[in-house]
Order: sequence, then structure tokens, then C-alpha cells
Amino acid sequence: MQKPLFNVLLDDGREAHFQHAATLLESLEAQDVAVHYQCREGYCGSCRVQLQEGDVYYAEEPMAWLNEGDILPCCCIPKSDIKIKL
Repeated sequence: MQKPLFNVLLDDGREAHFQHAATLLESLEAQDVAVHYQCREGYCGSCRVQLQEGDVYYAEEPMAWLNEGDILPCCCIPKSDIKIKL
């Protein structure tokens, strides 16, 4: 079964795609989109970005505190097309 392809619109107008990656962060990195990070496992919150549109899924709930509208690309995957503010 082929993994779904979702569009990832960035707040600066660039567009990336999510497919064939374990996390949103890995997908963004593969497309040369710079996202600050440290732990890559949802503990520190350094990669925090704002989800402006769409839905994401966490296989395991992150340990870092998240404000409403924040997501951690290091441990989530899109469930739909999304728009994020880096």
C-alpha cells in the first residue's frame, strides 16, 4: 500500500510534500526546509511550529508542553494537507 501524499504549505509561500517519511521533520529536512530541533523525539519542544490548517497524528503523545495550535514536527505526521508557520 502506498503512503498518502499530503501538501505542506509554509507560511513564507513555499510548498513541500509529505510522503515516504517517518515524521514531518524528516520530510521537511529531505526537501531542504530548515526547522530548528534538538531531541527529535518530542521531549524538548525545540521544533515547535504553529499548525494553521489541517490535522496531524502522533503515534505517541509528546512529552513537551504544547500550546493550542502548536505541533512538534519531530514526532507527528500529517493526516491531511497542512499549513504551518515556522
